[in-house]
Amino acid sequence: MVSPTLKRSALFAATFFLYGSFEASGQAKHPRREFELHAESPAFWKLVARDAKLETVASGLGFTEGPVWDKAGFLYVSDEEINKIFRVYPDGHKEEFIALGDPDGNTYDRQLRLLDCASVLRAIIRISPDGKYTVLADRFEGNKFNSPNDVVIGPDGAIYFSDPTLDLPQGEKQEIPFQGVYRLDEKGEVGLLTKELTQPNGLAFSSDGKRFYVDDSEQRNVRVYDFGSGGTLSKGRIFSEEPGGKGEGVPDGMKVDRDGNLFVTGPKGIWVWDKQGHHIGTIVIPEQPANLAWGDKDYRTLYITATTSVYKLRMKARGFVPYLARLR
Repeated sequence: MVSPTLKRSALFAATFFLYGSFEASGQAKHPRREFELHAESPAFWKLVARDAKLETVASGLGFTEGPVWDKAGFLYVSDEEINKIFRVYPDGHKEEFIALGDPDGNTYDRQLRLLDCASVLRAIIRISPDGKYTVLADRFEGNKFNSPNDVVIGPDGAIYFSDPTLDLPQGEKQEIPFQGVYRLDEKGEVGLLTKELTQPNGLAFSSDGKRFYVDDSEQRNVRVYDFGSGGTLSKGRIFSEEPGGKGEGVPDGMKVDRDGNLFVTGPKGIWVWDKQGHHIGTIVIPEQPANLAWGDKDYRTLYITATTSVYKLRMKARGFVPYLARLR
């Protein structure tokens, strides 16, 4: 197994080269920011109250990613530095769920089974409640994936995931000569959807299931595709851009609310876009966020994994949760 310290050092070097101090080591060198709500349009205040307060759920972690809310009242959180997935509770208490080399994005499937992008395994895995995992896919056309990064359930119930080289373990060879986005069906068959992005990262489906969003951390933009039957993508185009300075962060995790607004982690915090691609506001977070998830019983709370901490922000907007779409 690759040494976590060496692996993370390689990742930091790659991200510094590509887009400057994106990951945890770079963020740790920058001072904490003040929480702020910056409106670019009056529509922003329909999603969040002007006096909303950011709360710290947990702190003192390594590098947090992949939040998933469980109806039992806790959050699954990946820690890429400590190499574990934790259950994090609203009072800040955390329990180790599984020790795993560089876990990244997570989601539930429609049967409410936890899926993880396991970077060191270079695989998409399913984890049972007792902390044992099954590899669902680790290759495309006989070659190992690069380092699966984010995962989402599609309107058709299939698993969709991104596979950049951002977490490619040190000393291991890139076997696929591009960074793709894939579909994994219930039969275990993997299909390539697109290879046109430089470093595909966060994924999200629109609440009506007609559009598929993929952000590119290197290009600092979000692309959108029309989503068709059989998991086909068409008419790929630039939806939005998130420019920023060195060390301010890049597009990473993203989620959608029920009205189709897109929440994308990016420079200094979370950028909010309406479904027409207008930037309507930014939620500035003290530490650079990597991902976010809707939670609480009404799914009106944003849980945010940001470098060494987990935060939450109560919203007016109600979240769209793809794996629950058929259950509601």
